[in-house]
Amino acid sequence: MAPMGRPLLNRRLAAFGTTIFAEMSALAVETGSINLGQGFPDSDGPEEVREAAVRALRDGRGNQYPPGPGVPELRTAVAEHQRRWYGLSYDPDREVLVTAGATEAIAASLLALLEPGDEVIALEPYYDSYAACIAMAGGTRVPVTLRPDVTGPRPAFRLDLDELRAAVTDRTRLILLNTPHNPTGTVLTREELAAVAELAAERDLLVVTDEVYEHLVFGAEHTPLASFPGMRERTVTIGSAGKTFSFTGWKVGWVTGSAELVAAVRSAKQFLTYVSSGPFQYAVAEALRLPDSYFHTIREDLLAKRDLLAGGLADAGFTVFRPSGTYFITTDIRPLGETDGFAFCRALPERCGVVAIPNAVFYDHQDQGAPFVRFAFCKRESVLEEAATRLKSLAG
Repeated sequence: MAPMGRPLLNRRLAAFGTTIFAEMSALAVETGSINLGQGFPDSDGPEEVREAAVRALRDGRGNQYPPGPGVPELRTAVAEHQRRWYGLSYDPDREVLVTAGATEAIAASLLALLEPGDEVIALEPYYDSYAACIAMAGGTRVPVTLRPDVTGPRPAFRLDLDELRAAVTDRTRLILLNTPHNPTGTVLTREELAAVAELAAERDLLVVTDEVYEHLVFGAEHTPLASFPGMRERTVTIGSAGKTFSFTGWKVGWVTGSAELVAAVRSAKQFLTYVSSGPFQYAVAEALRLPDSYFHTIREDLLAKRDLLAGGLADAGFTVFRPSGTYFITTDIRPLGETDGFAFCRALPERCGVVAIPNAVFYDHQDQGAPFVRFAFCKRESVLEEAATRLKSLAG
């Protein structure tokens, strides 16, 4: 017990201990296992982008505090990116905000837009920071579960639009949307997004959309929710350089939205990091202007890696949910005679020298996620081949 007889940790965060990523990454180091748990590439992104960061450092650009909203070069590049890929027009001075990665963008958005007691609908399973940020803002999370569908030619997780609509109450303030979706790899269709947009307009809801995997889609199309009629003024769109350019340690993200929404998010963000990643902002501005061939190449590279690992997982006996986006594969361990993803993942390093993440950590209803396990395929092909070889021992 702490001094004054009260726990030290704010009760809103009491349920959030050390993240599963830290636990499983430590287990990978301890056992010498291949780490397919945490989602970071094992090789750097384009050399010209790295050199752009070095050049900024040497030229003295960003070594001191950059402007609070982000350097003008990056805000302009973000606005150009949204116009180039989606036909969305944003004022770089009033409608773009640079953040310390997407994680800060999510935190600042929720802290800015929620009052205590507001309900937030999120698609379950969801990235663990969503729950913590909703809690810090005093909101109440309302999960709408993406459910596994194995009836079609390819197993996938799907959104039940009727369930989404039924989750909205008079206390609902905001929908927190993630597409392409981590961890399931689902990419919401135009029809599904149109239904979300219709619901948001009908019930006067705000929407925060986490679109950090926007360029990592396979045989699917990513469509920003902000592009639907009536959604620009009620949508905060979040992007990030880490996933697209394989520089996750730089922590450069951004928010786009109406001037009013961005001003609100900026009011919260300025009291979090205030500014960050000075020289890297200049490098990301150059990265966003890379030719189309770069974005095509990274998709093709990850598609090959997805199929390599998916094949290995299928050979090992898993049911494989081959993703349409992101760089994660969700699997069902029940064909292996297992039902507890936590126990399975904690034993997997000793069994075959591979680390994965139990999807149950991404659920409020942990029983719904109990038999599912996530593997990352943003690794070198030789690493994925070795992992596939090791996992085959599970097939007996």
